[in-house]
Amino acid sequence: MTHAWQPPGTTDVAVGRSILILEDNETLALGLRTSLEVEGYKVECVTDGSDGLTWLEQHNPDLIVLDLMLPGLNGFEVLKRYRARGGSAAVLILSARDQEVDKVQGFRIGADDYVVKPVGVLEFLARVEAIIRRLVPTARASLPGEAHVRPSQLGFSDVLVDLRTRTVLRSGKAVDLSPMEFDFLAFLIESGGDIVSRDTLMQQVWRYSLGVTSRTVDQHVARLRNKLEPDPAQPRHLITVRKAGYRFQR
Repeated sequence: MTHAWQPPGTTDVAVGRSILILEDNETLALGLRTSLEVEGYKVECVTDGSDGLTWLEQHNPDLIVLDLMLPGLNGFEVLKRYRARGGSAAVLILSARDQEVDKVQGFRIGADDYVVKPVGVLEFLARVEAIIRRLVPTARASLPGEAHVRPSQLGFSDVLVDLRTRTVLRSGKAVDLSPMEFDFLAFLIESGGDIVSRDTLMQQVWRYSLGVTSRTVDQHVARLRNKLEPDPAQPRHLITVRKAGYRFQR
């Protein structure tokens, strides 16, 4: 099997993926940018929260690396406003604030990972790659010997899920899903009808992020049923398997 040529240092995950670094420490931002560009990512740096939010109105990166203590608007406010506007990029908070309350708040308003400074370059790059693999379906590398290509579009009832563009339509109209709701739905669909335990979902979708419990899983199921099921009280597609977990049924 032949592969398209890539510049030295690039990976299948990084190719074509764009990242915004919102960090007011220019030396740190430059170091992160250099490390990411060596891996093959396209990187932009902004040092002010207000400017970052303005930049995001005109661009759609795959990932935002977000500091919390920013001039203009702090990171929490940037994230809150970005999600309120429907922004769907993955968000990795990178902050010196290491209190549990800060981490929980970050996850609650839409962060996908939270890393405390200082962090080693290799760990940082590994976390970025893990987020890109998990949240950007087309970045998932095929397994060696895989005999088929998964379809990018999957339908059930009056719902169409596009894994490539991360969009969901119901009766032809866009359904507003949060990034984690989409990941949860995509993981269940790609499980092919197998029963998936809550523990597996917490591990594979949330990577055991702080503040995530089995109750979080149940809440996501309830929200998805309200948005996608013909009758949320009697679900036909997102099925509860008592004492075992959940499964997807077309």
